[in-house]
Amino acid sequence: MTDRSARIAVIGGGIAGASLAFGLASRGADVTVIDDAMAGQATAASAGIIAPWVSTSTGAYYDTYAAGGDFYPEFLDRLRELGIPELGYRRTGALVVNRNPETLAEAAETICARVAAAGSVAGEVCELDAAESAAVFPPLAAEMTGLLVTGGGRVDGRTFRDAILTGAALKGARLIHDAAHTITAAGARTWSVGTTSAREDFDVLVIAGGTRSAAILQTLGTAVEIAPQRGQLMHLRLPETNTAVWPTVHPLDHHYITPFDGGRIVIGATREDGVGFDVRTTAAGQKQVLDDALSIAPGLAEASVLETRIGIRPMSVRADGLPFAGPVPGAPGLWLASGFGAGGLTMGPLIGDAVARAILGQPAAEIADLGL
Repeated sequence: MTDRSARIAVIGGGIAGASLAFGLASRGADVTVIDDAMAGQATAASAGIIAPWVSTSTGAYYDTYAAGGDFYPEFLDRLRELGIPELGYRRTGALVVNRNPETLAEAAETICARVAAAGSVAGEVCELDAAESAAVFPPLAAEMTGLLVTGGGRVDGRTFRDAILTGAALKGARLIHDAAHTITAAGARTWSVGTTSAREDFDVLVIAGGTRSAAILQTLGTAVEIAPQRGQLMHLRLPETNTAVWPTVHPLDHHYITPFDGGRIVIGATREDGVGFDVRTTAAGQKQVLDDALSIAPGLAEASVLETRIGIRPMSVRADGLPFAGPVPGAPGLWLASGFGAGGLTMGPLIGDAVARAILGQPAAEIADLGL
């Protein structure tokens, strides 16, 4: 158990680090978040779909993913209670589509069972014919039928991250916008962190640096299997179109479409392994994203291209795909929260809160074993 007077440093200000810091600060801990806003942060690029019940994931990963979705209303309420005006979240539904009725019917069986188990947070499942599907998402191909899960939501990763960090600051957390250049063990239970302007000692150190976490831990003598995966997402705009209430679209494949307010539509994403920390936009990646989106929603063909965002996902190489979250063996006071992959914005608040509780010696929500 960590004493509340202990100084805790969280390295990383993405969804994992922000949620962890908020969980710690909300319980009276002395927390410092250190983040340098390096390009490629997965949270900042993410399309932010919060609808685990329609995913193709299975097993322990799905259980944790779904638990993250279940936790969302409580987490959002905690932020709203602080008077934070914009969280970037909207519940608009998740539309699962396919050209093949048999494929959709097979998916419906699993999705309906998951929604029933989730209860009110997931809403209801509505079967839609082609005309009804096009009515809720007008750019959709004419032959697509769908299932609408009414509890599905979406969140802007940047806005949500900033809201969580604001919440942490309101609860007393200190935010340092700088890189942690050097991290060393300064004693039996003390960790020394050097930034551009200062060096400070902490009683507890949490590594939540996304894809950089493995490299940081390597310098501290611990190996963890987290691999970078590049995701390219394109932001489009449909002028003079009210997209605020459109659902996210899921074709039972790796890609998706996420509408936001103001005619903005996010399409993506690539899943590029073996490219390291290369945050470039590539021609092949852009072609894949456009081909995928227009194959199911040809009505987006005349949309304006606004920008491309690149996120480097921290992918767990564990056989079950679960992230790493917990104390680092053999290193008292050192903790890790990373490897969330493409599910970070859904799982991050739950796991961050659970790790915060564990650091403080409090009972945590029951989730899968995520230890190293």
